Amino acid sequence: MTTTDKTPIVLVHGLWMTPKSWNTWAEYFEARGHQVIRPGWPGIDDREVADIRSNPEALKGVGLKQIADHYERIIRALPQKPIIMGHSFGGLLTQMLADRDLGVAYIGVTPGQPAGITTLPPSTLRTGFPILANPFDKNGAKPISKGHFHFTFGNDLSRAESDAIWEDFAVNSYNRVFFEGVAGAFNEKGGVSHVDYARADRAPLLVITGEIDHVVPPAIGKAIVKKYHATGSPSVVEYKEFAGRTHRIVSQEGWEEVAEYALTWALEHEVKATADAPTPADA
Repeated sequence: MTTTDKTPIVLVHGLWMTPKSWNTWAEYFEARGHQVIRPGWPGIDDREVADIRSNPEALKGVGLKQIADHYERIIRALPQKPIIMGHSFGGLLTQMLADRDLGVAYIGVTPGQPAGITTLPPSTLRTGFPILANPFDKNGAKPISKGHFHFTFGNDLSRAESDAIWEDFAVNSYNRVFFEGVAGAFNEKGGVSHVDYARADRAPLLVITGEIDHVVPPAIGKAIVKKYHATGSPSVVEYKEFAGRTHRIVSQEGWEEVAEYALTWALEHEVKATADAPTPADA
């Protein structure tokens, strides 16, 4: 991929998805001259959807810290700090990466909440029920059914339309990630997803939600922003809600509007790095 003088962008996908879910935004940003890096979670890497479904063993037991560490290694190898954007649990990971000071701006697109935010609307709990209902399978890699995918990602579509998207994009869960995310809601200091909400030198963060998202409804996005603001930190944290958008916001019809808003906001708010990306010795 050609290197340009524009800020690179790292895209972090979410649960039940692969980097393929970012095809729309990646191509959009690349057309504007940005280098786009979109690694898969450990175990997904660059594998095809069908391969992951048939052999999900590498997804079992992988948790949030392991995934965040994986992205940190990739980001620290870049010649400069990137803009980091994450969707769903990728949005939670984006906030964890922000806590490690790895980017010049951060976009959480319908993001999961870090530890200590207890807002869990009924629709959110329903999305996790097939996994959370079996604590004995905490380290498993459960597939998402077509019916559950329709509720979770395709609630603006007919069942047939949703099923077609499932065929192209959906992969097994990292069950451990779900358990850690819910547990963290009630364990701010000890949760794996803990972040320093009061951090004064964090680069700007934007939280985006969709009006009809079942997984991360606006109530969660607003609670995230409120938690950051309550600390009195001078770091910029802003909120944007898009009408009529579901959890499939990065590929749902009209996704260009959201992508353009995210990119424009990031470029307007990015903290200009005066040095190369941090090295492991700086950590």
